[in-house]
Amino acid sequence: QVQLVESGGGLVQAGGSLRLSCAASGRTFSSYVMGWFRQTPGKEREFVAAISWSGGSTYYTRSVTGRFTISRDNAKNTMYLQMNSLKPEDTAVYYCAARLGAFRTSTDDYGYWGQGSQVTVSS
Repeated sequence: QVQLVESGGGLVQAGGSLRLSCAASGRTFSSYVMGWFRQTPGKEREFVAAISWSGGSTYYTRSVTGRFTISRDNAKNTMYLQMNSLKPEDTAVYYCAARLGAFRTSTDDYGYWGQGSQVTVSS
């Protein structure tokens, strides 16, 4: 099992940057595919980005491609989401998630979740 804790959210102006972190417990962090998802009130949780166990492969939803970068440091049991050129529509609660196996973009395929971190982008 793995436990996940997000940090780094906050309030930023449009065009600004934030970096989210996801700290994982357990000795098998490097075995997991990791992902970032986000959710706004009244909407379903949506996929943002995912990274392979080694960090060698990444995948992004189209709306953040070129602006967000997912990365991980297996020695520190930590995953990151660098968010640049933020837009008001990026405002959401951001969740990190973990799964064993191949890349997936559906929330149903991830069995471990953090508690979420609020990101608010003002216009």
